Amino acid sequence: MTLHKILTAFIAYICLTASGPVNGKVAPDFTLPSSTGAMVSLKAFRGTPVILEWSNHDCPFVRKHYGAGNMQRLQRQLTEAGAVWLTIISSAPGQQGHVDAEEAERLTHERGAYPSHVLLDPDGTVGTAYRARTTPHMYLIDENGVLLYQGAIDDKPSARRESLDGATNYVLAAWDAYQSGEAIDPAQTKPYGCTVKYAQ
Repeated sequence: MTLHKILTAFIAYICLTASGPVNGKVAPDFTLPSSTGAMVSLKAFRGTPVILEWSNHDCPFVRKHYGAGNMQRLQRQLTEAGAVWLTIISSAPGQQGHVDAEEAERLTHERGAYPSHVLLDPDGTVGTAYRARTTPHMYLIDENGVLLYQGAIDDKPSARRESLDGATNYVLAAWDAYQSGEAIDPAQTKPYGCTVKYAQ
């Protein structure tokens, strides 16, 4: 690799890092098509807390949470508590987990999932803006659009369903702290799962 290529890659990395989401700051806005064909913007939900979930239905870690009903229970609990839940799919065409709108709708219904919207990000623009690294990768944004939590769904980085027993759900803990006006701790954790399958 030439020095020019090394410097270019380094500058791109620094720009990505600098533009990534920061807890306590307003989360990056975006507009994406949903599986129903509607265009959905984050800013449209100001006044309502939002959960972001990066997903890939073929990822074993995602299958653990959906296969056990864990993700669906969390989706239902938080949306019924007043949150908007946005499931985002950033798998590029030809990559694992890529779906079109029709398949995204089918998966939602087959799994009994309970998101407010399933959003399609095949070029990875939003995933890159959020530095989404794994599926799942979770974010909690408050009613003012401020990012409060980002990271893993829980403290058991395993693809085995048995690991859900006794797991601490970081998203639920962050939600409970937010609802009670307490500091979220931890507010950032290391996400685990499959790497997001961005375009190569």
